[in-house]
Amino acid sequence: MAGHSKWANIKHKKAKADAHKGKLFTKIGREIIMAAKAGGGDPSGNMRLKMAIQKAKEANIPAENIQRAIQRGTGEIEGAVYEEIMYEGYAPGGVAVMMQIATDNRNRTAADIRHIFSRNGGNLGESGCVAWMFERKGLLVVDPAAPPVDEDELLMLALDAGAEDVRTEDGSIEIVTAAEDFEPVKEALTKAGLAFAVAEITMIPQNTVTVTDQEQAGQILKLINLLEEHDDVQEVYANFDLPEELMEALN
Repeated sequence: MAGHSKWANIKHKKAKADAHKGKLFTKIGREIIMAAKAGGGDPSGNMRLKMAIQKAKEANIPAENIQRAIQRGTGEIEGAVYEEIMYEGYAPGGVAVMMQIATDNRNRTAADIRHIFSRNGGNLGESGCVAWMFERKGLLVVDPAAPPVDEDELLMLALDAGAEDVRTEDGSIEIVTAAEDFEPVKEALTKAGLAFAVAEITMIPQNTVTVTDQEQAGQILKLINLLEEHDDVQEVYANFDLPEELMEALN
């Protein structure tokens, strides 16, 4: 889990600064469609849909767009038919990469993703080649801009609410939960006055690969960025860790 909150925070800042809002809207819209397709159109009984709607609201997606995406997912209105796939592969340096895909053309997407990997020092692998390295967990990262919190008190609050772990790394406090406990833990801690820079269900690596070579780190970040920019890629997960000074040099 080492380094995960660091990368999650970077992704969060990157998303907030992303000028391509249309692409962000498209990805969130697809997540709403897939969530509604998988679990129905009522967010009170579909946690995945509830979280997707929350993301949409945070991105200022109009309510009518959210409702239309839900209806497309439930089949009330017609639209492209998406399927969900997990792709797996390796970035330079043996870094494990997983991608959550939502596509209406599996062959096109596979060719695109394979091309991105091969052009950037990685390779797309077989199903299951890296999935065993990751665990599906809830992740809450305390907002560093919020007023400081007493770590002992936070630990007790989080564990009482049902969290699995609380860790501090590079000044960032992360709270890890079982996926099914994410929402009640988040709700309890929010009521206690905590604010979060990251609040998501994600794939957390069980072990990380520390990258110390600047050129290789640049290759990895370029590959991850290209994957994230692809229209069919909803999420990218990786198990690399960059030292703080290297991250600053690359930024």
